[in-house]
Amino acid sequence: MQGNEPTQPTTPVNPAISEDVPTPGVSTKPPLPIIQIAVRALVEYVCRSGSIDSGFRTVSSLTEGTKAHQHIQKQYGENDLKEVYLTTEIPYGDLLFVIDGRCDGLLLSEAAYTIDEIKSTAMSIALITEDMFPVHWAQAKCYAYMYARAQGLERMCVQLTYVQVDTEQQKRFVKEAAFEELEQHMQEMIRQYAPYAQMLQRHVRQRDSSIRELQFPFKAYREGQRKLAGAVYQSIETGSKLFAKAPTGTGKTISTIFPAVKAMGMGLLQRVFYVTARTTTRTAAEESFTLMQRAGLHIHTVTLTAKDKICFKDEVRCTKVHCEFADGYYDRINGALLDMLTHETLINRPIIEQYARKHRVCPFEMSLDAAYAADVIICDYNYVFDPRVSLKRLLAEQKKQTAILVDEAHNLVDRAREMFSGVLYKSDFLNVQREFKALNQSVSKAAKAVNEQFISLRKQSTEPIRITQEPPQALLDELEHFIVHAERELSSHGGTSDHSLLLDTYFAAQSFVRIAKLYDERFVTYAECTKSEVEIKLFCLDPSYLLQQMGKGYRSHIFFSATLAPFAYFMRMLGAGEDDYTVSIPSPFSKEQLDVYIQPLSTRYQDRERTKAPLTQLLSQLMDTTPGNYLFFFPSYAYMNEVYEAFTASAPHRKTILQQADMTEEDRDSFLGAFDADNREAFAGFAVMGGIFSEGIDLVGDRLTGVVVVGVGLPQLGLERNIIKDYFNAAGLHGYDYAYVFPGMNKVLQAGGRLIRSEQDRGLLMLVDDRYLQPQYQRLLPEEWRHYTVL
Repeated sequence: MQGNEPTQPTTPVNPAISEDVPTPGVSTKPPLPIIQIAVRALVEYVCRSGSIDSGFRTVSSLTEGTKAHQHIQKQYGENDLKEVYLTTEIPYGDLLFVIDGRCDGLLLSEAAYTIDEIKSTAMSIALITEDMFPVHWAQAKCYAYMYARAQGLERMCVQLTYVQVDTEQQKRFVKEAAFEELEQHMQEMIRQYAPYAQMLQRHVRQRDSSIRELQFPFKAYREGQRKLAGAVYQSIETGSKLFAKAPTGTGKTISTIFPAVKAMGMGLLQRVFYVTARTTTRTAAEESFTLMQRAGLHIHTVTLTAKDKICFKDEVRCTKVHCEFADGYYDRINGALLDMLTHETLINRPIIEQYARKHRVCPFEMSLDAAYAADVIICDYNYVFDPRVSLKRLLAEQKKQTAILVDEAHNLVDRAREMFSGVLYKSDFLNVQREFKALNQSVSKAAKAVNEQFISLRKQSTEPIRITQEPPQALLDELEHFIVHAERELSSHGGTSDHSLLLDTYFAAQSFVRIAKLYDERFVTYAECTKSEVEIKLFCLDPSYLLQQMGKGYRSHIFFSATLAPFAYFMRMLGAGEDDYTVSIPSPFSKEQLDVYIQPLSTRYQDRERTKAPLTQLLSQLMDTTPGNYLFFFPSYAYMNEVYEAFTASAPHRKTILQQADMTEEDRDSFLGAFDADNREAFAGFAVMGGIFSEGIDLVGDRLTGVVVVGVGLPQLGLERNIIKDYFNAAGLHGYDYAYVFPGMNKVLQAGGRLIRSEQDRGLLMLVDDRYLQPQYQRLLPEEWRHYTVL
């Protein structure tokens, strides 16, 4: 315990939860506009400015460890209280601030009343000093003020309790403060927050007014659009999940965004997440908001871009030494945000870069800070569902007023498996051991201990691959020691990326340990050994439960896709509940717009060499008989490249373009740009199913004449897919379908969906594989594909 001894408080009174509401009718003045804000949100805003040098983001290892909090709270005395809700009202200028929150503890001894703020950390307790994190003192002082004001106390004690999540070691710091000091602290917080609050107040009034007047931004709904929009609104209204299957060309983006915006105008929502897996679909969402803005909508949307893409520097090194946009970030960010949010509404990457350069702040961090103030956040899945990346400053009360629109939701199953899995490699720890042998013995020894666990795993296994149903506890124990020593070394260098190998290995270890805490019967552990390497993975087989947990608290989830079929599979894998809804929208296009053919040619691996020649001849004849622009989709790069070589050798005069494995944005634009409606000769693009050109792109009219899908899209036979198959077989389900058929056919449906995008489009779809004539696959074809002709 450190700090001054507390003085005797005033006569004890019953702890009040909130202040009395003033009696109505006493004043003839109109009521002030109310700004409702949580203590944590207020402190986070103010404490990132230069006036309180908090080092807010430097506490990246500090976590909201519920168990650690509960461990401390169990040690409280009989009269002490935990999770005490406090609220107060403070008029300031033309606003009334209603501030609330829950303090971790209220200690009621005879000597003093003490607010206890508990912070759990993965850091070594020895590294934490009294004034290391001023933001924590600021938060605790707010609670102390609120309680002292409610009870008329002249003094309060403020205590910070740090607890190490692994060792449960504790360290406490105590300060005493007079009420006048606490009041001055709170007034200063409000003073700094007020301009931002006034801007938001003006914005919300303008936003809600514009939403009330907003009309659907097209002359008429397409067939099925009104039904989808109605189902989305109803799901938001009832606070449920909706699983919507709407064919390509329905206009899913506007049909989900428009009712969500209307729900915001009705007070059902304050925020919308539009989450997706691809840049192209994020662009479609931005375009929908641009359309509505032209129709009069005033709304703040923020698009989040990956750090490595938006960083201004050639190398991502987020330290003040290496980046002038990180140096002094907290001194400038509040002014930068106020400027941008005052003058902009649709805040995409170019806008963020413009204001970040103007105010000399990090564009990635600025986009995150702007997201917390936005009405709509357009981002990748991981900002909502990944426990390592998600926007953790979104409070529970805010989640209750937030809907999540999950675009291309079929992608979320495999993406969630990645999010909830962790992997480590022996070589990383061996390299750290060697690099730090002369630099830091404790780091080197900790890395050596981890490396020895990998060696032990290799010795225990008589096979190259070892699968177990338990996490590797001995390895996890050594990883936790490694994390502590690595953190000390990195902290001594200011958390810089000078030690890039150590930093990367530290983050990988942190992620692995964090995933291990999620481990249950839905996981397996597998170790794969080669001559010099050992890879160990905590592999999530069924992500449904963790998706439910990460999505808990949000008002509504809308999962939508053109290929959300079969419903039973996706509802199970995406965590549907008994009371959740489904809606299936029929195709808005006539069957006369699409000619479907099945060529029963085997594309199985063992038959590919034999059928390569007839396949290339088929593709060439198609371009001869029906000239135009074509997309030929294949299940893998290897198969695509093999057929491409044969095709170009047999028809060197053909105009073609080939998808590459690593394409820049410029390369992607060039690929799509080659599909010109004015092409005079037949043209073909070779692409892979499930890749960047198989979904989320629009080649309308004569830019695309036909699509050929080669194979049924099955993932390559492999270890992980077989583990998934065995898991679902053991659960009494069709494991092969879950591991191979459903994911594969989903890629087929997405690829074929590139063809008909508008009421004016016509096209040819050819499915090449004899399995399309088998019932197992036929039942997965959409209704509009079932009027096929067999060649």
